[in-house]
Amino acid sequence: MIASGTDISSSFGVAGVGGGLFSRLMATTRPNAAVAFTALAGLAVVAVLFYSASRGRLKSPWSRKKRKHALSPQQWRGLFTPDGKLRDGGIKFLKKVRSGGVDPSIRAEVWPFLLGVYDLSSTQEERDAVRVQKRKEYEKLRKQCQSLLKFGTESIKLDDDEMNCNKEGGTQHVAHGDDSPTLEDVVSARESISCDEKGSNFRYLDGTSGVLLEEDDSSRQMAIADADASALNTESSDSDSSEDPEVSQTFPSSDGREDTDPDFNSKNSSPLVTEVTSKFRNNEDFTTWQRIIRLDAVRANAEWIAYAPSLAEVSDDKARHFAEVVGLKDYDHLESCRIFHAARLVPILEAYALYDPEIGYCQGMSDLLSPIITVITEDHEAFWCFVGFMRKARHNFRLDEVGIRKQLNIVSRIIKFKDSHLYRHLQDLEAEDCFFVYRMVVVLFRRELTFEQTLCLWEVMWADQAAIRAGVGKSAWSRIRQRAPPTEDLLLYAIAASVLQKRKLIIEKYNSMDEIIRECNSMAGQLDVWKLLDDAHDLVVTLHEKIETSFNE
Repeated sequence: MIASGTDISSSFGVAGVGGGLFSRLMATTRPNAAVAFTALAGLAVVAVLFYSASRGRLKSPWSRKKRKHALSPQQWRGLFTPDGKLRDGGIKFLKKVRSGGVDPSIRAEVWPFLLGVYDLSSTQEERDAVRVQKRKEYEKLRKQCQSLLKFGTESIKLDDDEMNCNKEGGTQHVAHGDDSPTLEDVVSARESISCDEKGSNFRYLDGTSGVLLEEDDSSRQMAIADADASALNTESSDSDSSEDPEVSQTFPSSDGREDTDPDFNSKNSSPLVTEVTSKFRNNEDFTTWQRIIRLDAVRANAEWIAYAPSLAEVSDDKARHFAEVVGLKDYDHLESCRIFHAARLVPILEAYALYDPEIGYCQGMSDLLSPIITVITEDHEAFWCFVGFMRKARHNFRLDEVGIRKQLNIVSRIIKFKDSHLYRHLQDLEAEDCFFVYRMVVVLFRRELTFEQTLCLWEVMWADQAAIRAGVGKSAWSRIRQRAPPTEDLLLYAIAASVLQKRKLIIEKYNSMDEIIRECNSMAGQLDVWKLLDDAHDLVVTLHEKIETSFNE
């Protein structure tokens, strides 16, 4: 095979004294020599092109050949030692998931490793002990939820005048008092986008921001919020801590509230209630979260059904029993499987609201949990996987939007460093802050990808994060030339890649933020997740060091 740039004549023995293949060919008749030489030259060119193309395919480890093969059950079993420990600290396991995802039949076994429920270096015996302990912790949280639900039903009555509804914007918020930030406090986060400017075809994202998304009847299932049944978005903001909750987090028994509120003690006779409610400013926080959770649960889409046939076959009696147990309402219009799915969402989301009271519950979190409970049938296991997922994603739901703004800034820098022409165009449109990808960031591409595509993207993303947690990032990947190192921000590189794929359209045809928002929303169901990951990894290879350096300057 001939390397690119090599002189063809010297490769065939032209250099030096006569002889070689070229000389022998010239010894034949001239016509035959001409034909033979032309044929050989053609073969050489083909060889050069083939070699170059092969090198191009080798640029990224996520080539079409590799990404077709997910981690199989046989490969998964072969990764363990006799005592149930992953070989080589899980490096081979993570590499395989990063390149092709996980076979659907073993996702329930694999995900707890990817999401940090089980340590990559744990033995089977250690995991069994963790499983028992985590089940007990989850059951304790559920008891606390049930106590608070009963307490709230008997003692908390929210007056109608506490509920302020912005009918024009299609939003609602709860009035907590002067010291409590509401949705109105964050509407100004993007002053260049306002309800008056966009008109009646836009609505607020009923989540953590006043960002507006276009309402498209043809893709209503892709919309973040339903203005007619708008969920309330509130967060507990009494804690100043920004640290991620540890998996074994416990709740302080008191923050001094019992001393200042004598009525609280007289109403709250349960020690479990005392332990949890002391974390909140008042019980309205949890009562509101419970209400939003139930609204969101019955509105969950049914795309998952095709991927969980066993769950889809649940009986109507069983589904309705579970719905009654968790206090689900207004579900008569749903099929049995969707009722059961909604009934499973409720207790896990409630438990998380207690586990991480700084975040509580915000709209969009049910979108992240829904795929997890589709794959993992045990609620306590699904809960701890969700906790692992939210270790990173929780920052998307902070009322101050610090996490969202940082991520949008990273997307903006990726585009700036990769494509200055596109970035200048965005600057001209005052869109360089990349708020048009807000929805992609908040729910991690869940609305833009199909169910299966979402799982593939998340698995690759989780594998990156697991590699970083295990400290195997640099040692395992830096030795391989041009191989993308693990990054906490693979999602953001994928989001930037999706925008860059539309660069020509954006530059040549779009002249306003409105048009770019519509384009981003129209990506739903149109993306190739593996092409997206290919492009994202190429961006990581070329830009990750530059991006990191830019934040240190």
